[in-house]
Amino acid sequence: MKTFGIVLALLFASFTINAQEFKFEKETIDYGKIAKGAKGERTFVFTNIGDAPLIISNIQSSCGCTVPEKPKDPIMPGKKGKIKVSYDTNRLGGFSKMITIFSNAKNARKVIKIKGYVDNKLSLEKEKSLLSDSKK
Repeated sequence: MKTFGIVLALLFASFTINAQEFKFEKETIDYGKIAKGAKGERTFVFTNIGDAPLIISNIQSSCGCTVPEKPKDPIMPGKKGKIKVSYDTNRLGGFSKMITIFSNAKNARKVIKIKGYVDNKLSLEKEKSLLSDSKK
């Protein structure tokens, strides 16, 4: 029984040592104050700092207004990967959304976030300045 315990402990240790892992450049992207209807696409960049391929099996957002796009291929050790996130900027007001990544990393779930404020006045000011410039 002791031998089985030792083998099990060594097996567990080898899995934790040889695990894949994310290292994000930013775990939260702040859109800041943006205009209604502005481009709502942002990209999270990460590196696989483990020594085995990192496979993202699924990505879920906290609501339907945020659409994440996962990498199709495994991210090899030392290589960078990208996760695109699109937010519906036709919804006015502040937002803070979570995106949950499911993978074969050491921590199987990873949460990243987006936040910002969609302002209707910004788009009106932009339209006014465009109209006043065209009259000159």
